[in-house]
Amino acid sequence: MQTNPVPPPYSSLVAIGDSFTEGMSDLLPNGSYRGWADVLAARMAAGTPGFRYANLAVRGKLIGQIVDEQVDRAAAMNADVVTLVGGLNDTLRPKCDMGRVRGLLTEAVERLAPSCRRLVLMRSPARQGPVLERFRPRMEELFTTVDELAAKHSAVVVDLYGAPALGDPRLWDVDRLHLTAEGHRRVAEAVWQSLGYPPEDAEWHVPMPATAPPAWLHRRTADLRFARQHLLPWIGRRLTGRSSGDGLPAKRPELLPYETPETDEGLHKRALR
Repeated sequence: MQTNPVPPPYSSLVAIGDSFTEGMSDLLPNGSYRGWADVLAARMAAGTPGFRYANLAVRGKLIGQIVDEQVDRAAAMNADVVTLVGGLNDTLRPKCDMGRVRGLLTEAVERLAPSCRRLVLMRSPARQGPVLERFRPRMEELFTTVDELAAKHSAVVVDLYGAPALGDPRLWDVDRLHLTAEGHRRVAEAVWQSLGYPPEDAEWHVPMPATAPPAWLHRRTADLRFARQHLLPWIGRRLTGRSSGDGLPAKRPELLPYETPETDEGLHKRALR
């Protein structure tokens, strides 16, 4: 009789990266962000007494900042599972030295892989659109490096870039850069399964049912609102070297027993920017 494999008893998780791992735009009522890493931690903690979780991610961070500010801290925690997602912000800058990005990502993986039982890397999701299309070759070069590093260091790669569902604009917030709560839930499911846990949603990657497209006037109004409220400020920050995460602390800086966001003092309230 065939039985389902028992998932490995992972007792701790450290997540590092940028806004994707911080959880934008999965907003909680108290003003903090949840996101896929928090959802994943809650699931892992539910079956593991004493489960510990840290999330060092801060929105807007480039791969060099992740290496300088987060990698050594994460490695020192010696967690069972470490997730690293970074470099995508670099590829979206007007000028990007991909050789430097590859080198820094390699440095991060080489420092993290020996410190944990399982290192998780990702091919980040990306919706369709003209703004991101010009950066797609850089993104795919980054993902090729992710695949190569994972093969060399026995890391897990979660392929979100190739998941049809995550290209759906309905899973992206109005800023068109961050996932909605449903998008983050699907990412958490993907990582959950990659760690060997039994599926809770075997069809997380399946596209949502088709709906009638919005009317032309609605689309144009939404485009104008997006450009004014999100695109132009984003371009301004790119051109001036500023970041939406400047001055913000890590989301959950210590590897502590997991508690829900409603009672967890480690989850800092974030001001919307």
